[in-house]
Amino acid sequence: MTAFFNFQSLVVVILLTICTATYAHHYFPGLMDRNRDNYFVGVLWKCARIGERLSPYVAIACVVMAAVGYIG
Repeated sequence: MTAFFNFQSLVVVILLTICTATYAHHYFPGLMDRNRDNYFVGVLWKCARIGERLSPYVAIACVVMAAVGYIG
């Protein structure tokens, strides 16, 4: 079963994408900012913005999902 059919897995994939894009944007800001109109890099650029601006909420969501995965 893919992550798109399971809500918990979908949330984990989205959180991992946000965290990875934020990390990559920290080390390669010019690459992502220059190509933000491109479809794939544009989605990563938007995820990086979410990770930068809402980092406390993303961190809390990561901790909650880790706890749910540990318990469940």
